[in-house]
Amino acid sequence: MTDLSPDTTAAIHAFLDSQTNRQVALLAELVKVPSDNPAGDCAPHGERTATLLEGLGLTVERHPVDAKLCAQHGMVSATNLIVRRRFGEGPVIALNAHGDVVPPGEGWTHDPYGAEIVDGWMVGRGVAVSKSDIATYTFALLAIEAANVPLQGTIELHITYDEEAGGEIGPALLLGTGLSKPDLSIGAGFSYAVVTAHNGCLHLEIEVTGRSAHAAMPFTGVDALEASTAILSALYASRAALKHQVSAIKGIGSPQLTIGLIKGGINTNVVPDRVTFRLDRRMIPEERPEDVEKDLRAVIADAARGFANAKVEVRRILLAQPLVPLDGGQRLADLLCAHASRIMGETVTTTGVPLYTDARHYAEAGVPVVLYGAGPHTIEEANAHRADERLPLSDLRKATEVVALTLVELLGSAKP
Repeated sequence: MTDLSPDTTAAIHAFLDSQTNRQVALLAELVKVPSDNPAGDCAPHGERTATLLEGLGLTVERHPVDAKLCAQHGMVSATNLIVRRRFGEGPVIALNAHGDVVPPGEGWTHDPYGAEIVDGWMVGRGVAVSKSDIATYTFALLAIEAANVPLQGTIELHITYDEEAGGEIGPALLLGTGLSKPDLSIGAGFSYAVVTAHNGCLHLEIEVTGRSAHAAMPFTGVDALEASTAILSALYASRAALKHQVSAIKGIGSPQLTIGLIKGGINTNVVPDRVTFRLDRRMIPEERPEDVEKDLRAVIADAARGFANAKVEVRRILLAQPLVPLDGGQRLADLLCAHASRIMGETVTTTGVPLYTDARHYAEAGVPVVLYGAGPHTIEEANAHRADERLPLSDLRKATEVVALTLVELLGSAKP
């Protein structure tokens, strides 16, 4: 028996209809305050977000992250926010969205921080990933409060600021220090998919050190770029085999390898004495991260053997475990699918995605987690991490109702 009656459903629907302008205004304010990561100076956005939520009547806990810890993770500042609303004895459900965003980059036809509305879509950096879900989860909670339904349990909003840097000083810190002990979690996602699995990711930095020399006598030096070229060629050659591995989980696909950053050299007329580059290896859930890293290190070592005078160091920068469904999360996923299918007007099922998210930190802490929130059908449609990132505001409204009804049904039964 749940407390999701027709009257409750109607009350939540009516409340959200009445609050559309306020929800859109909240999202616009979140977009207008830059929170690019890097550089990762995100405490100002956290303070602005806390103030906005307090203006909506919510009590906000501010948890500043130590500056040294921020620096260790390549950031300047971050403040994690928690909103706790206890309705009664029962499970704790955490809703996590991140306020940090990738830098705008080039190619925008609208102000990245303008929150301009064009044909029903809001345009701006972070509007889809994932500032929209700060607004989604906030108004889902407000709708539940307004419906005044007797529930059993607690809803928490977790607003963190290091998803683009790995999540170690955001969700991992909240969970690891005991600031939050949820039983279930919903993470930021897309409104036309209920995501229960995603890829893992390994970032390695390879540093090749040689010895500089005048370009007139290159044989007197050790060319770090020449050795790097051999290593890069070997890595790219190994990439071809990845297409033959395909995950059994819908939406995941095959593993991927990308060399995304490279730097080195002194001047045009100098033999380069140092080259560093970073690789991104996406891992499907069926892969073991330790095996993937071992294999990559072997490829690098084999290629470097032909350059005995060059020194090669490999450092792990990031290891994000793949997300797989945990016991206890199926009911949450089923309810989200059912409500989303009705409200979105099309069949919504569970799927996997080939990226990685903060959701893994909840799963690693033993918390069943599902990704769901506002956003277009696909990452490409949202222009996520690209110029003119955008969100259809009708999806913001619909996804909020889906989340609110799901939470009422879960906490009405108190058996997630």
